[in-house]
Amino acid sequence: MSTDEAAIRALVESWCEAAREGDVAAILELMTEDALFLVPGAAPMQGRRAFEQGFRAAVAAFTIDSKAEVLEVEVCGTLGWCRTQLNVTMVPRSGGALVRHAGQVLSVFRKNALGHWQLARDANLIQPD
Repeated sequence: MSTDEAAIRALVESWCEAAREGDVAAILELMTEDALFLVPGAAPMQGRRAFEQGFRAAVAAFTIDSKAEVLEVEVCGTLGWCRTQLNVTMVPRSGGALVRHAGQVLSVFRKNALGHWQLARDANLIQPD
């Protein structure tokens, strides 16, 4: 496994860990300023600020446990992509039934000027499980 592939796999794990901890700042560092998120049934979410607003609302209402199995990674220069099987369990902070989602995610990464990989585009196809 190349060091770039290992770095992308580590980024995915860091993202899941930060989501479990509700660490918004850590997640924002893992994405480019212009990150674009595609999810079924919604308009694209563009940029860190839009993601931050949505994630803060989610962690205010839920404890999030996400598990990602990276199925494949490809790297070409300063661009890379991975396909992931993602399972997310959300526990309502106010009580109630667990919310579970699962599915495939296709993510595109860019290596920044400091040599760190960041999420640039994300097509998240998870749905209620």
